[in-house]
Amino acid sequence: MNSSRNRALEAWMKEHGYSSNSLAEAVNSAVGDLTGRFGGLDGSSIRDWKAGRVRWPKSATRVALEKVTGLPATALGFVPRGRAPSSTLAPPPEDPVERRRFLAAGTAVVAAAAAPACTPPHRVGTSDVHRLQRRFEEIVVSDHKHGGRPGIERKATALADEALALQNSGSASQRVRAYVYGCAAAFRSSAMWAAIDGRRYNDAFRHMREAQALAELAADPAIKFRIWSHAGTLYRHVGHPAEALAANDVARNVLVTRRDPMFACLGHARQAACHAATGDATAVRRALGRAEDALDRADPGLARPAWMAAVFNGAELASLALAAYLRLGNFEQAEACAHHSLALLQPHMQRDRALNTARLAHAQLGQADIEPAVATAMSIPAGIAAHHPRIAAALSDFGVKLRITAPSSALTHAWHEYSRTCGTTIT
Repeated sequence: MNSSRNRALEAWMKEHGYSSNSLAEAVNSAVGDLTGRFGGLDGSSIRDWKAGRVRWPKSATRVALEKVTGLPATALGFVPRGRAPSSTLAPPPEDPVERRRFLAAGTAVVAAAAAPACTPPHRVGTSDVHRLQRRFEEIVVSDHKHGGRPGIERKATALADEALALQNSGSASQRVRAYVYGCAAAFRSSAMWAAIDGRRYNDAFRHMREAQALAELAADPAIKFRIWSHAGTLYRHVGHPAEALAANDVARNVLVTRRDPMFACLGHARQAACHAATGDATAVRRALGRAEDALDRADPGLARPAWMAAVFNGAELASLALAAYLRLGNFEQAEACAHHSLALLQPHMQRDRALNTARLAHAQLGQADIEPAVATAMSIPAGIAAHHPRIAAALSDFGVKLRITAPSSALTHAWHEYSRTCGTTIT
């Protein structure tokens, strides 16, 4: 069986940094470009290719693969039906009926993909990198506004695949190739964060693994910090605090934290949230103190990635302190951090504003301030509450605690009616 393995495909994937899942997604995207319908491959499909169980993919899939790799299928170790492996030195003639059918579906784009020799060689340069970086900034803005919607996750994944496809579209300097891998890692990290924010944790772990591999190819310390820092958040959300602390330790030891205290500030603040999950109040206070010291040392004039925007003025530090103190049950301190974070958040950061408002309502309820707590919770726009999983979960939990705290209160009845008329799942 091993003699039938597709060694050529395995070698190409290893050389270009593709896993089975990432190649499946890239080919699916190319199928969508060619036919208008996203492909249906997954990681197991690619593993079947590598194992030699599929010797000759279907026409649409095959041309899409050639588009992604820039190579004919025979050069990737595939063998046409009816041919022995030894006869693959020269590409065989295409089946005419199958070829005509696919050309009709894909129109001129397919013809271009099937005849790459007619396309002039492309030089990947800094303009391509700048274009990808602009798209990444758009993803960050969408995240700040809408949070973890599946559409943001899909878009970020598609852009990561686009960046990887760009690597195969022409020649480039080593420096530019590293930048492009960095862009792909950045997009994957945004897909990962969207999945975390949307509580789609299995998808988040898949994106995490892809992002970590791409970050190593990029050798970009800033994006490596982001990925491992998000990994800590992911482990914290799924209830694995030891792994959360370990992942965040990796982030805090990335070189960029020693070069720029702003990164160190974020690392310490997220470490505080991880410590809160273990109930260690002393460690939380120590980590937050280190975060504040780092923020004081940071140069506000340095150029930093767009995703660091909330760290610059302390909004992210206040938000993470709020989450930590709320988890510890220190409701008075949590309320102070909530007000501080809401004052610092930029207007377009609607997701963070709504989430911290929900946390503020919890902090007020924890102090038995029922009337302001209900008013705070009701101030969150219903559209955001209904469509963002983390905010909906926070408000649902608020409703449960409100009924326990004041089961007969008119305010509890008002909250129930408000939730019902909003048509949300926050009751």
